Amino acid sequence: MQRIAAMRQEENTLSDLDKPREESFGTALAAVIKSNTRQYTMIAALLLIWVIFSVLTGGIFLSSRNLSNLFMQMVTIATMTSGMVLVMVAGNIDLSVGSVCGTLGALAAWLMSRQGVHPVLAIFITLSMGFIVGCWHGYWIAFRKVPAFIVTLASMTAFRGFTLMITRGVTIGEFNEGFKAIGQNYIPTFSGDGSLHLTTIILAVVAIIVFNFSEVYTRKKRIRNGFTVLRPSLAIAKAVIISAAIFSLGMVLADYRGIPYAVLILLAVAGIFTIITTRTPFGRHVYAIGGNMEAARLSGVNIRKTIMGICMLMGTMSAVGALMFTSRLNAATTAAGNGFELEVIASCIIGGTSPSGGIGTIFGAIIGALVMASLDNGMSLMNLPIMIQYIVKGFILLLAVWVDIANKKK
Repeated sequence: MQRIAAMRQEENTLSDLDKPREESFGTALAAVIKSNTRQYTMIAALLLIWVIFSVLTGGIFLSSRNLSNLFMQMVTIATMTSGMVLVMVAGNIDLSVGSVCGTLGALAAWLMSRQGVHPVLAIFITLSMGFIVGCWHGYWIAFRKVPAFIVTLASMTAFRGFTLMITRGVTIGEFNEGFKAIGQNYIPTFSGDGSLHLTTIILAVVAIIVFNFSEVYTRKKRIRNGFTVLRPSLAIAKAVIISAAIFSLGMVLADYRGIPYAVLILLAVAGIFTIITTRTPFGRHVYAIGGNMEAARLSGVNIRKTIMGICMLMGTMSAVGALMFTSRLNAATTAAGNGFELEVIASCIIGGTSPSGGIGTIFGAIIGALVMASLDNGMSLMNLPIMIQYIVKGFILLLAVWVDIANKKK
């Protein structure tokens, strides 16, 4: 009898162990944070930077007008960063992005200001030239096996010369209102009484609805396919926090002049590239190449075709960035694009893109670009010397790479 009782007790113990135990909210939250350390660390760093600069500037940094200007300043770098993510995820790098941006901006300005070309045609020619530049890089990298570092370093020097050739050492400016609207104007509003920008508020509400619908749809799809999902309490908390952030941002922009056209272009670019990286075979091939090129080749990935596609997208994004930058300044200068390669690469790395390839997201890179723009804006408001700004950004880039290496060791 004692033996039978012992066996029953052992069976009950085993059955208790087999029962799924629901984690507490705190345990589940800690697990989520641990699995997304890069993203949460980056967002926390951005918020900390905003708080510090707000205190040091007496609240000017977080004013509606300054934040609106901040977003206008970041769109050029963030747009090119979207293309650079693919380049770096594949294990390459593009050092020519700044010089190419300067040359293409000068080309667009020369066509419109000196040759009288219609802005629409000038934009089309500029985008086409960016695509051709990407094909040029892709040919040498993918088919001639020249390291991307060398190819883009050569282009960085050559395109700086092309910029001087087009501008002849002088500034080219004064474009029509249609072209200037790309980088300077804001979306129209329904209310003309000087109150909150109604169109921006409506778009913010629509964005919240779309986001929550997407989250619910994705959650149901993952459950249907047997994938793990966040527990309901965490999912609700995530939806509430992000919805509040979107609405707060919308209210801040609505308090000034609304959403700039350039920001809408950036959001469209970010959305397209997010779809490319997460929902297409091409995007999966890019990550496979960056993770292990030989394994990707053995798995049937066309390495040459994929790298060529990456370079073409990068060239096109350089053209888009050039158009937005030239439009915002209403001029093309010989120094346009100088230092952009540092800003773009640093934005990717700060945003969690690994310099050695295989890891990176578009969302993270956009946040990284916002971090870099916040540093520039905040230090400018504090009237710090330009040499100090360069030193700070250099150390931040070094710190971001060190964090990436430390995470990999863990």
